[in-house]
Amino acid sequence: MPEKESDHDTGEPVISIRDLKKSFEGNLVLDGINIDIFKGENIAVLGRSGSGKSVLIKIISGLIKPDSGIVKVLGQEIDKIGRKELQALRTKIGFSFQSSALYDSMSVRENLAFPLTRNKRDLSNSEIQLAIESVLGGVGLSESIDKMPDELSGGQKKRIGIARMLIMKPEIMLYDEPTAGLDPMTSVDINNLIVRVQQQYNATSVIITHDLTCAKTTADKVTVIEEGKFLEPGSFDEIFSRDNEITRSFHDYNFINK
Repeated sequence: MPEKESDHDTGEPVISIRDLKKSFEGNLVLDGINIDIFKGENIAVLGRSGSGKSVLIKIISGLIKPDSGIVKVLGQEIDKIGRKELQALRTKIGFSFQSSALYDSMSVRENLAFPLTRNKRDLSNSEIQLAIESVLGGVGLSESIDKMPDELSGGQKKRIGIARMLIMKPEIMLYDEPTAGLDPMTSVDINNLIVRVQQQYNATSVIITHDLTCAKTTADKVTVIEEGKFLEPGSFDEIFSRDNEITRSFHDYNFINK
């Protein structure tokens, strides 16, 4: 599997984080996170359960406020803008939830129409239907347009969740454990889809995962959260060639001890 190479480090960062700290009930989860992420770049964030990976992307999307530090997204400091500005910013951020978070009472068509009817009210019904058909074709599930979520496999639900994110044409895409709970072959399909999305949309993506195959396949850069801080980001091979107990244990768990 070829290593992805990053050639995106130009211009102003799309996401810029400086000395980010976040605690819950006295438990320090993020303790001085620093990173710049550039347009078109995929970065994978690895970490143990409870290390703060999901907290990080919730802060980036404005769902959680930081305790201190600076978090700039598309040039705006996320906790300093008003409610209307935050709502507008969120339309430029796609969030692919670990559970896919589809509405069980809605068909695939209705699930995909929902963000458009809520956020882009100037679109006609025919424009909405064309957008739905386009994103479904892009994730290879055109035939599922009128199915209900309980008729879909886990992998199909993940694809529909990604399609719902893509339909808003976001500039930033946040993936929370995109391969969690999937069999190896379906995981390969999801990884390849994430790469195709990057190539087609030139979006900036943050991929939260503990799956090293996902990180190696999808990411230009990889970093690890350990004790609330990032290890120095690098390519997959750079990260896992270092003599570091944390990255070595990740590698052995994924590739040796299974």
